[in-house]
Amino acid sequence: MKQLAKKNEQDIFQKIAGHEQVVFCNDPITGLQAIIAIHDTTLGPGLGGTRMYPYENVDDALEDALRLSEGMTYKCAAADIDFGGAKAVIIGDPDKDKTPAMFRKFAQYVDSLNGRFYTGTDMGTTMDDFVQALKETNFINGIPEAYGGSGDSSIPTSQGVVYAIQATNKHVFGDDSLGGKTYAIQGLGKVGYKVAEHLLQAGADLFVTDIHEHVLESIQDKAKELGGSVTVVGSDEIYSVDADVFVPCAMGAVLNDETIPQLTVKAVVGSANNQLKAKTHAQVLADKGILYAPDYIVNAGGLIQVADELYEPNKERVLLKTKAIYDSLLEIYEQAKLADITTEEAANRKCQQTIDEQRNRNNFFARDRRPKWNIRG
Repeated sequence: MKQLAKKNEQDIFQKIAGHEQVVFCNDPITGLQAIIAIHDTTLGPGLGGTRMYPYENVDDALEDALRLSEGMTYKCAAADIDFGGAKAVIIGDPDKDKTPAMFRKFAQYVDSLNGRFYTGTDMGTTMDDFVQALKETNFINGIPEAYGGSGDSSIPTSQGVVYAIQATNKHVFGDDSLGGKTYAIQGLGKVGYKVAEHLLQAGADLFVTDIHEHVLESIQDKAKELGGSVTVVGSDEIYSVDADVFVPCAMGAVLNDETIPQLTVKAVVGSANNQLKAKTHAQVLADKGILYAPDYIVNAGGLIQVADELYEPNKERVLLKTKAIYDSLLEIYEQAKLADITTEEAANRKCQQTIDEQRNRNNFFARDRRPKWNIRG
């Protein structure tokens, strides 16, 4: 039994290698089962949303938390904000299992980390959930304006996607205009719909797909109002349409062995997280002559807003930092070309350099000091 226990302990530590801290949260009364993963706090306290999903098992939940938290480290570095990477997952069906008591209990676990982890909404959770959490801890962001937050983060996220498309158009087509081109948008949620509106207003033509019929009808009506054209296609057809740019704004892992051969576009620029099913798919895209905009750079607008909220909300400041996505992407494209590497590798190198430069002189937890921002009291 002792040998088995020792082996299991080794397996766990191998799984979380590279992460500073992983916290398992369990409360039978509220039904809470959650995992908080803190990947790296070199640049500052861990920042990342909390998602709720009916994972098949704890291993799947842990893998998601580890993968997402590592991604947040690079995302924070790329966005030039003083936070590190972290993420939390709650195991359960958000439509059936969610209660205010559960989120208050979860917030107590967050509070016990004493500022190592700031969190807010993600897939399966809402701002209202974190209004409940705010009753138990100050380490919450991304809440409604009425509660001192910055409100809807899809606004800067979508604006960042538009800036990213402009930068990509400049690199690929020689000018950054949005109009006169065709875009294939996968997913018309809060971000995808706003991106579609921007593109239509600029006179672009769109192919779109979404699981909700009423959203598809709405964007078609919007095209009549703003100009441009919208063609609705099936979820499997969106990869093979004759478009200039593919804009994935739904699920992750959509760039894979099955979908990449179907693409006829010149570039991929979208808000979906973890678009590459495997790291090798960045090279597959490059070999096919398709420019890939690393997703964690493209969709950083929302992160910029929730991080900025902790300094007290300022929409003008958020949009100014979001605009930097344009220049950041152009730099990454140029570095990838000069070094003959993928854009994903160029982005990762840039972020790792930022982290390495700060590691010995700016560790948030290396000495006794308070955050620079105001905590809600």
